[in-house]
Amino acid sequence: MNRSNNLSRGYYFNFIGYMIKKYMILLPLLCSLLGCTKSDDALFPTPPKQFNSTVFIETDKACYTPNESVQFTLDKTLEGEIRVKYFHLGTLLKEEALPTKEWSWLPPSTDFKGYMVAVYEVVDGKEVLLGNIAVDVSSDWTKYPRYGFLSTYNTMTAETMDAVISNLSRFHLNGLQYQDCQYKHHKPLAGTVTDPALSWKDIANREVSKSTVDSYLLKARKKGMKSIFYDLCYGALSDAKADGVSEEWYLYKDRLHQQKDLHNLPSDYFWSDIYLVNPANVEWQAYLSQQVDAFYQVYNFDGFQIDQLGNRGQLYDYQGNAVDIKSGYTSFITAMKKAQPTKNLIMNAVAGYGQEEIAKGAVGFFYNEVWGDTPKFTDLAEIIATNKSYRADLSTVFAAYMNYDLANNSGYFNTPGVLLTDAVIFALGASHLELGEHMLGKEYFPNDNLKMDATLKNSLIAYYDFLVAYQNLLREGGSVDHSTVSCRNNKMSLSPWPPKTGDVAYLAKRVENRLVLQFLNFSEASNFDWRDLNGTQPEPTVVQEASLKITTTQPVSRVWMASPDYHKGVAEELDFVQNASGITLLYPKMKYWGMVVVEYK
Repeated sequence: MNRSNNLSRGYYFNFIGYMIKKYMILLPLLCSLLGCTKSDDALFPTPPKQFNSTVFIETDKACYTPNESVQFTLDKTLEGEIRVKYFHLGTLLKEEALPTKEWSWLPPSTDFKGYMVAVYEVVDGKEVLLGNIAVDVSSDWTKYPRYGFLSTYNTMTAETMDAVISNLSRFHLNGLQYQDCQYKHHKPLAGTVTDPALSWKDIANREVSKSTVDSYLLKARKKGMKSIFYDLCYGALSDAKADGVSEEWYLYKDRLHQQKDLHNLPSDYFWSDIYLVNPANVEWQAYLSQQVDAFYQVYNFDGFQIDQLGNRGQLYDYQGNAVDIKSGYTSFITAMKKAQPTKNLIMNAVAGYGQEEIAKGAVGFFYNEVWGDTPKFTDLAEIIATNKSYRADLSTVFAAYMNYDLANNSGYFNTPGVLLTDAVIFALGASHLELGEHMLGKEYFPNDNLKMDATLKNSLIAYYDFLVAYQNLLREGGSVDHSTVSCRNNKMSLSPWPPKTGDVAYLAKRVENRLVLQFLNFSEASNFDWRDLNGTQPEPTVVQEASLKITTTQPVSRVWMASPDYHKGVAEELDFVQNASGITLLYPKMKYWGMVVVEYK
C-alpha cells in the first residue's frame, strides 16, 4: 500500500470534514434569516463533550454562606491537561487549570445561588468531562431545604459517624432530622441540665448515647448542616403523671374523660404506648416549652421537628368539650417559637391534616408525610399547589416512603421507581426526605430492610447535584407558561402535564427571561403511582436525538439543556433555529428527566 496516497486521502477527508463543520455552524443563522422550516429536521447540535466519570469530587461542606470559600477534593491525582470550570445556570463564570487534587474557590457573594463545578481533561484539543459537583450558597437553609435524617444513636466510633455525615454531605443535605434521639416524648432530656444522663433507652428500648448525639451535632455543624430534633406536639408516655403531666391536659374519646386517646405500639418492641394531650392547652404548651428548653441547654439543636398523627376523629378535652385537634396547631407552633425564637420549627402535615393551620405558624418550610390516600404523581403536584396557596414563600419537603410493601422484607430498592419519583418531586420544585444512614422505605426510620445498589446511589448523587445546581430555576416561583412542545421525528410522544400512558410529560414555566421546560419520561411507566409499592416500575427507554419544536414568539438568544441522567447534569448549549412560530432543536439524550432552558433576548 502506497503511504503517500493514504496521506493524500486523509488530507482531503479532513478538509471536507472541516468545511462541513464550518458551514453547519452557520446553517442555523442562515435558516433563521430565511425563516426556513423544512430544513430544520436536518439540524444537529454541536457534538457534545465526551464524558468519562473517572473522579469523585467532594466539598468540605454540604452548603455555604455568602463569602465563604469552598474546598474541593478529588479522590485521585490527575495527570495531563486538567481544567476546572465554574457554572451558574449553564453560564461559565470562570475557568482555570486544576492546581492539585485539593483546591478552593470563592463563589460570587450573591445569596441563594446554585453552581455546577466540572473538571475536564483536554485530550487532542477536545474536552473530556471527568467529574462534577454542585455548590449551594445560601444564608438560610430553609429556602432550599434538602432534608435527611438520623435514626440510630448507640455507642459508635468516630469513623462510623464520619462516614455517615460525609456521605450525607455529598448529597448536599443541609438539614438532618434526628428521629427518636429524645428520652421521652413529654420529657426529651434524660437527667437534668446540670447532670445529664450519659445514656438512656428510647421508646423502642434502644440505647441512645449522649456522646453519639454530641458527636453527630458537632460533625453535622462542621459540614454546614442544621440538626433538628424530633418529637410529637402532643405525645405523653405511660409514666407522664410522675413527670408532671396533668390528667386535665389529655384528649379523651368520651365526654366523661374515661378513655384517653392513644397510639398503640407493639409491646414486644416499645415500652409504652403514646397518649395524646391537647396541643392547644396552654398549660401543656408551657410545660413542653420548658422541657424543650432544658433539652436545648444540653444539646444545641438548631430546631424542633414537630410531628402529629393525623386525623384522630372526634375527641374531647377533660371538661367534655369537643376538640378539633388541628385548630390548636398554630398556637402550639407560636408557643414553641416564643419560647425559643432563634430555633427553626418544622411541622408534619400527615396526609395533609392541619396544613392550613400549620402554615399560619412560624415554620421554615412545608413538610408533608404522604400516604396511600394521595398515591399519584398528580397528587404530589396538587399538594405543592395547595401549599403555595397558603404560603407562597415556603418550600415543600415530602416524607414519601418508597417501595413500602417491598420494604417488609430484605432486598434492594427499585432504582427506576425511586428515580422517577425523585425526578417528579424535584421537577415540581420540592425535595424528598429519603436519605440518612440508609434510604427510607418505612415511616419507622430505623427500618433498613431495603438497600441502595451502586447504580441507585450514583444516580442519586447526580440528582442531588442537579437539584442544587439549578435550584434557582427548579425551586423559585416563576409563572406557568403555555408554550407547547412537539417532537418532529417521532423519537418520543410528548404531552403536557399530567402524565399520560406511553408519553413523555412536560411542564413549562417562565422564570424571569427564561422559559424552563421539564421533561419527565413516563413512556414505559406501568403506573402513575409515586410509591412503587412492590418495586415494579420498569426502567424507561432512553430517548436520543429527539427533534423538538417549541412555540414562542419572542426572540431567543440562547438554548441549553441539562439532565441528571446525561453528563451528570452538566449543562450543554444547543443549536437552534427560530422562525415566526417558534424554535427547533435537537435534544441529545434523556432517560428519566431532562430540562431545556430557553433564554430570551
